[in-house]
Amino acid sequence: MRKKKKLTPKRILKFVAGTVTFITLPTLLLFGFLYFKYNEDLPVGEQTAQADVLANKMLNALNYDAYKATDYIEFTFKKRHHYKWNKTENTCEVYWKNYKVNLDLNDSSKSEAFQNNIKIETQESNALIEKAISYFNNDTFWVVAPYKVFDEGTTRSIVTLENKEQALLVTYSSGGSTPGDSYLWHLDENGRPKSFQMWVDILPINGLEASWSDWTTTETGAMLPSFHKMMVLGLEIDGIKTNRE
Repeated sequence: MRKKKKLTPKRILKFVAGTVTFITLPTLLLFGFLYFKYNEDLPVGEQTAQADVLANKMLNALNYDAYKATDYIEFTFKKRHHYKWNKTENTCEVYWKNYKVNLDLNDSSKSEAFQNNIKIETQESNALIEKAISYFNNDTFWVVAPYKVFDEGTTRSIVTLENKEQALLVTYSSGGSTPGDSYLWHLDENGRPKSFQMWVDILPINGLEASWSDWTTTETGAMLPSFHKMMVLGLEIDGIKTNRE
């Protein structure tokens, strides 16, 4: 009969180290491949009047007037977070798991958090409200980002691509959860977005591209995306509803 080897601390440590290496090495190799394949420096654009012309062309292609007249947007992001956003009142109901947060986006102190429909009165409420704000800033951007190119704190510039086409570079110096992020919009001949590249703090690779091609025309006439593709990942936006008051 074969004698079992005793599990000494040294042997346990060796096993753990081998397991970690087995798991992390392929991940590191994949990250290295993706980094060298996709990572790009932030392009330098020209802040000219033509940039605003191109930005307005994009807004017109998406029926910006209909979006401005839309008071209410409801959607589910990646089947995880659900939103009932009153644009006019600047409030939003945010749902995930068994939580609900009523956000007052003008004054967060008026926001309320609930678990299983019971209002939370403890310090946990503040943490949930902050989480809901972070979810809101990220997820709504994936829905309405093209309409935010003239937000306060933005700068716009023209970038000429290798194929001689013009793209719109928008940088946010304030607002949202990660000010300083930049997005390079690639547009079709009519000015409608096809995709954008991102230079953002939350991503370790600069210049990753995500599609903006799956558009749906909502009840109010505003055009909103229903899906984004980023490399092999898909970001689904379901149950889109819009209304005017």
